Amino acid sequence: MTERPLHVRLKSKKNRTVSQRRWLERQLNDPYVARAKREGMRSRAAYKLIEIDDKYHLLKRGSRVLDLGAAPGGWSEIAGKRVGAAEGRGRVVAIDVLEMKPIAGVDFMRLDFLDPDAPERLRSALDGGADVVLSDMAANATGHKKTDQLKILALVEAAAEFAREVLRPGGSFLAKVLQGGTETALLNALKRDFATVRHVKPQASHTDSSELYLLATGFRGATRGA
Repeated sequence: MTERPLHVRLKSKKNRTVSQRRWLERQLNDPYVARAKREGMRSRAAYKLIEIDDKYHLLKRGSRVLDLGAAPGGWSEIAGKRVGAAEGRGRVVAIDVLEMKPIAGVDFMRLDFLDPDAPERLRSALDGGADVVLSDMAANATGHKKTDQLKILALVEAAAEFAREVLRPGGSFLAKVLQGGTETALLNALKRDFATVRHVKPQASHTDSSELYLLATGFRGATRGA
């Protein structure tokens, strides 16, 4: 008989806020955090991408993938394995303003995707463009729900615009969003430029979190005028 793991509770400390204590308790009791440590993954976020890719088959062997805001590398690690980057079959380019430990087959660039020369540099690194653009980026939380929704929406809109510049026809864009954000303009723009746009919530996302993923597939090509 398998023993059920005990729920860990932290003692209150004067220098630890309630939200900090709750976050630590959730981390200590999170089965995906434990699984990531056991399986040597860089982060629990890897399992979100695994679930999404198992269902929608974004990361095909030989594909060219761009991972925005990649550190610490959980998504890049999975993408590299699935496209065959280490064997020279596919290619993964990961970028972040933070440093990231090397991953076999993954090319890392310390770069802000908002830099004006970023699209050209990344197209060159990918030998012509990306088949998939990934973004698990999240803006620093303020604790104010509406403000956080607007901050991450602005980040996703910038990532989507960037994806349009570097994706090849037929390509896919996957990005983190928060449920309840004002997304009408973003969704309409994506529906214009991609064949299919949907929201997905993998089981590895916390059930009490408003986190969702926006998945756009079948890129139609360069953005057209209105």
